[in-house]
Amino acid sequence: MESLGVSKNFWSGRSIFLTGHTGFMGGWLAAYLIHCGAHVHGYALAPNTEPAFFDATGLQSRLASSVLADVGELDQLCRVLDQAAPSVVFHLAAQPLVRYAHAHPIETVRSNVMGTANLLEAVRRNPGVKAVAVVTTDKVYRNLERAEPYTEDDELGGRELYSASKAASEFIVDAWQHSYLNEQGKGVATIRAGNIFGGGDWAADRLVPDAIRTFSTGQPLVLRNPASTRPWQHVLDPLRGYLVLAERLVNQPKQFSGKWNFGPDVQDCRPVGDLAHLLAASWSDGARVETQASDSVFEERLLALDSSKAADRLGWIPHWPLETGVEKTVQWYQAYAAGADMWDVTIRQIEAMELGRAGA
Repeated sequence: MESLGVSKNFWSGRSIFLTGHTGFMGGWLAAYLIHCGAHVHGYALAPNTEPAFFDATGLQSRLASSVLADVGELDQLCRVLDQAAPSVVFHLAAQPLVRYAHAHPIETVRSNVMGTANLLEAVRRNPGVKAVAVVTTDKVYRNLERAEPYTEDDELGGRELYSASKAASEFIVDAWQHSYLNEQGKGVATIRAGNIFGGGDWAADRLVPDAIRTFSTGQPLVLRNPASTRPWQHVLDPLRGYLVLAERLVNQPKQFSGKWNFGPDVQDCRPVGDLAHLLAASWSDGARVETQASDSVFEERLLALDSSKAADRLGWIPHWPLETGVEKTVQWYQAYAAGADMWDVTIRQIEAMELGRAGA
């Protein structure tokens, strides 16, 4: 890990506060941190899918603490964070689904905007926190349907509720950073990753879990927008970047605070249909893909990220091409279906990512 920029010495024994640990990405981040020797204190709502990565891996038994609560409750959030006494805070708790946001706009804004404000206020009130990383999304950019990837300096915006709520949360971070956290010497970053996938995601209205569900029943996967291009990446690639960045935020807060993209190589910004067919080929067993006319809510059709800042300043580049990420994802779900020890499967995939190779 040292050669890749992630230091086990830095994380070993360190207290970490992680919101959203019961979710898909939050669960993988908790597992990665535990693998590095950190004491992870989780704060989130109960898992909202059945099954869930949190349950499948037995993650709760490996955490230093796990509190099931709402980031909308400021007083409780402050109290739990103070009890954890963390030096690093990762904020992943959010309402992450585009279609759900369209149907539940107020809940989405409350979670994604006010939840972020509450987390930052709790950090402001805790003198022991050295760094906070707020994970938003690649969809924070005002999408101009252009071919060029978006850099951290491009304009933010959103024409649907999910994107708008996450862009708003970026403004909240910027305000707390410049009004309070900079003068306290805390490192502050917002993180924008690509379209994340990997084993253990069972959310509705996401391509990979939808594919796994349909393939498992022998039904075809039906696509609504097969031509939409997204920056696809396995969840472990950006998480490795999050850890490298957080180390720098603690040690050099002024130099590394700010906005960061962690996206895939440009060649992995591919249409939805490409990923669907890769999933079907990897799943095998007669898996197939069909298309039909779309009746979905509005989503941007073209999106790619420029991650040259992370490459130049952190030495971070993606390790797994799309094909490897798909292979690892299908292996995870098939192992789960076979009754395997999913903590062991998860850790072996983390170790494979650390080595930068496809083998487990």
